[in-house]
Amino acid sequence: MRLNICHLYPDILNLYGDRGNIITMKRRLEDRGIAVTVDERSIGQPIDIDQYDIFFIGGGQDFEQEVLLRDLAAGKGRDIRAAVEDEKVFLAICGGYQMLGQYYKTWDGEQLDFIGAINVHTIGAKERMIGNYMYRTTPESGDTIVVGFENHSGKTYLGADIAPLGMVLQGFGNNGEDQTEGARYKNVFATYSHGSLLPKNPVLCDLILQTALRRKYDRVEPLAPLDDTLEHAAHDYMQQRLHKT
Repeated sequence: MRLNICHLYPDILNLYGDRGNIITMKRRLEDRGIAVTVDERSIGQPIDIDQYDIFFIGGGQDFEQEVLLRDLAAGKGRDIRAAVEDEKVFLAICGGYQMLGQYYKTWDGEQLDFIGAINVHTIGAKERMIGNYMYRTTPESGDTIVVGFENHSGKTYLGADIAPLGMVLQGFGNNGEDQTEGARYKNVFATYSHGSLLPKNPVLCDLILQTALRRKYDRVEPLAPLDDTLEHAAHDYMQQRLHKT
């Protein structure tokens, strides 16, 4: 078996070690004897959506998202929408999550129209939502506690056809108002969680990998267990720390 991963805009969208998510997916596949390739695609580089099983988009600041608008409008946005509807697996973090949505409206009223691959939109605020946080994913997304770090001024709101990735236990999540965090649509996993997300949340990582394998090979056995002693220790330390706040 083999999975092919496309890392979109790695030179622009890579806040707070988001590249660590790529490293973690690759290692957890290879440790199980599953072949994996990782290709990077940035501005001006076309993507062949049929070639890839997982797409990763990291986080970036508002001005960095603006830089990408022309490239997305030139065709990449259309390709990403097609890949989402074809049920390719996406992991999108913070700015990457916002970019998959309909638009971002800044606090002073300027609207940036994004990909429109998922029915969410983001409204900028003057105050940032920042800090370590945790949320419990929905049953459809593994029903597991995820720990991470959020830093965003945009407040994201989900459309009626979009489920949250989880519900906030500590922190702000999508908007600091409705306790939702992230989004699930088809095989899109979108979240505000930096930190990076997957190294200390191996259960969620394996769910993403399993989803990609099942989509590609139709039927696949459960992933073989790995020694996650260090990963669970990092996760549990942060969970206990957040419970005390």
